[in-house]
Amino acid sequence: MSGTELGGGVRRVRGNDYRVLQPPEHFTPELRVSVIVPAYGAQDKLDLVLQGLARQTYPAELTEIIVVDNGSSPPLRLPEGTTARLVVCERPGRANARNAGLAEAKGDVIHWLDSDVVLTPGAVEAHMRWHHTAPYLSVTGYIRFTSAPLPAVLPEDLEAAFEPAEPHAWLVGLVERTDGLTNNPVRPFSLHVGGATSVSARLVEAAGPMDDDLILGQDTEMGYRLAQAGAVFVPEPRARAYHLGPTMRMREQQRIDRVSHAFVADRIPAYQWLRTHPGRQWKVPYVTAVMDGTAGYEAVRAGVDALLASTVTDLSVVLVGPWDTLDRDRRAPLKDPNLDLVLVHGHYEHEPRVRLATTEEVHPSVPFVLRLPAGWVPGEDSLARLLNLARTEGLGLVNVLLRESAEGVVAARLERVASFARARLVARPGEELDDAVDDVSGVRWVDAETYDFGDEPREPVGRRAAYKARIQAEAEAERLAKEAERLRGQVAKWREEAARWRKSTVELRREVGALRRELHAAQRAQRAQQGVRALLSGRVKRALGRKPRD
Repeated sequence: MSGTELGGGVRRVRGNDYRVLQPPEHFTPELRVSVIVPAYGAQDKLDLVLQGLARQTYPAELTEIIVVDNGSSPPLRLPEGTTARLVVCERPGRANARNAGLAEAKGDVIHWLDSDVVLTPGAVEAHMRWHHTAPYLSVTGYIRFTSAPLPAVLPEDLEAAFEPAEPHAWLVGLVERTDGLTNNPVRPFSLHVGGATSVSARLVEAAGPMDDDLILGQDTEMGYRLAQAGAVFVPEPRARAYHLGPTMRMREQQRIDRVSHAFVADRIPAYQWLRTHPGRQWKVPYVTAVMDGTAGYEAVRAGVDALLASTVTDLSVVLVGPWDTLDRDRRAPLKDPNLDLVLVHGHYEHEPRVRLATTEEVHPSVPFVLRLPAGWVPGEDSLARLLNLARTEGLGLVNVLLRESAEGVVAARLERVASFARARLVARPGEELDDAVDDVSGVRWVDAETYDFGDEPREPVGRRAAYKARIQAEAEAERLAKEAERLRGQVAKWREEAARWRKSTVELRREVGALRRELHAAQRAQRAQQGVRALLSGRVKRALGRKPRD
């Protein structure tokens, strides 16, 4: 199942397989779009961009154009007759400029557009037909990079004026490798490039504005937060555009990656390949475990210590409890009715990976949340195996059945935050959220024993020992797989040999039959010859026995 119907005919998208949406070729435009164009200098290119926007087939009355002058000298101007508004942002930086435009935007859809990207006439309409189909999309057009001389006035035939041009090779490659981003891609949010991307304003509100602390990589980081908010990412080849000249990335890709990777590693946990250090902490952890801090000192400590000893080091723990009202009894501490809370607080107050919170406080960019009932203890590799299962199968929820009784079911839950965000966007009134998650990502139940969860405290053996044990187990599994393959090959050879034996047996049987027939024939011939000899012998004897006549 790729999608299910929602009220109003909108389909739920499973993973990033947007093909189930099937936007119509013809639709009645209703949504308002805000096109935000941050600009710094290059008045000649901006004029061409605005001319391109004036030719769009999407209704002008539903299109808002906001140009943000990011401290140009001389200041930028708007050409006569344009419907665009000019906003000034003195604080330098593309993220600041886009955020200034975003603050002014009133549209249902936000369309980012660089000031050196000229849209073909049907580009905005191609974007908007998707947004009329579902309210949780990020749509990116196809940009081609032209080195043609800049015309004074935008020509009618853009292809004739700007071709030959180069495609956005990285974007096209990503789309082609993942069957249009539908085949469970690892990071579809990478499609969110600010040059020509449109996003539901509802998603932008949920994700927040661009991160102005970043020097580079703002587009990708915001794309990641949009994914966390439930976005589906759609490449639209009919939304075509021409970039006037090469981009900075085309000229300086290695230097740009060097700068952006240094910052985005802290903010995008999905980029695990940038988090190679085995022990350091990151601004946004890969997984956060949430536990009830009021369940008793020993029970809480058993679970927390097991998590901190996990092979997953990119982790934080949130202990929920009334820590803000906790007052330690210093006269008779052993009689303090809140003694267990005091002990939990004192034990983890200075542990940097444990946060004592009065409410469930999970950073919105954390991709996975583990909800662990107090008193249950995961093994050193349990969390790593659960994460691997969720990633491999694209699951939104993995339930670990810990105990089942007449009183009910006790389970640990590994939740993919993006899947639950999407589920909240599409859930029907009164529908169980887990059911919506099952539609958009999938839900799996596993048992505690298989994934090494127990209800007794364990002595942590350390990450290295657990990692070594896992590596050894994987090596043993690989060895057994190779042995099984060898045995399968041997069995195939035995089968071939048996077939040859069966064939030889048949041939031998045929030869034996032929020899028997020949033997029988020879025996008959011999008996016939013996009969002839006997007859002749008798005749001779009779002849010899006759007396001669006188």
